[in-house]
Amino acid sequence: MKSIETLLQTFRENTTARGTQIQLNGAGDKDVYNITAPFSWLDKTYIAGRVESRDSEFAEVHFFENTGTDTYQLVEKGVVLALQDPFVTFVQGELIIGGVEVFPQETDPTKLDWRTNLYRATSLTDFEQILTGPIGMKDLRIKELADGRILVLTRPQGEKGGRGKIGAIVIDSLVELTKEKIETAPLLKRNFSGDEWGGGNEIHLLEDGSVGVLGHIACFDELGDRHYYACSFQLNEDFTQIEQEKIIAERANFAPSEPKRPDLADVVFSGGLIRNADGTATLYAGIGDSDAQKLTIPDPFKNN
Repeated sequence: MKSIETLLQTFRENTTARGTQIQLNGAGDKDVYNITAPFSWLDKTYIAGRVESRDSEFAEVHFFENTGTDTYQLVEKGVVLALQDPFVTFVQGELIIGGVEVFPQETDPTKLDWRTNLYRATSLTDFEQILTGPIGMKDLRIKELADGRILVLTRPQGEKGGRGKIGAIVIDSLVELTKEKIETAPLLKRNFSGDEWGGGNEIHLLEDGSVGVLGHIACFDELGDRHYYACSFQLNEDFTQIEQEKIIAERANFAPSEPKRPDLADVVFSGGLIRNADGTATLYAGIGDSDAQKLTIPDPFKNN
């Protein structure tokens, strides 16, 4: 994959977009960020968001119901999941929601581990856990393909993935979605290089039958501050290689807001993308680990 420096140079030559904040009411003095894009379910429109105190990393995922233009209200009696960074998809018409569970390490309780968990939901109060993911893996995503199979994007770290690289595997059904299968997924070719890392956030089936991915790409600077950018790419026909990668948004494109910490001031975490009929797309993102915003951009999967 091209470096952040190269991708940013190309992006900044062509961007004029400006983001706006989304009103997510009902969470009191807690922050709501790293949201999903709005999705229709049970005849209503919802956003799932990460709800968290400013001085904590222990988050909850709540549902917010649409009550007006860019305005959402916390669902008081819905299931609350002890997760970070929610994502949603539909498999055979059923809502699948996932997020990252954070918990003390077994060998050293003063340190934290994490994993991605998935749930099948039939109502706002009825959730069934269908996967406890591999320890150390965030950014696990699934998508039902046109032929009914399921594409799984993984994001191992450590010996296999360094700071974080994307893998992919196709399975026949959710029954095959196991930790063991996830861990065997080969890394995509043309992956993140050097000290850069990233992950997939949302998988899109495109008009020509190919697959597009909304993701993020990130790095540290020399002071240890984080820099996260929204990106997109496509997969080749056999889901083995990253192609047509680009940065599609950076922090400067969004409205001002106070970050969770100074080292998170330049963070855009992709949540979801709504592709519009006019050739634009609306990106929903978490900003600075404290805020939720949307941004209208050219559809990154058009005219490639």
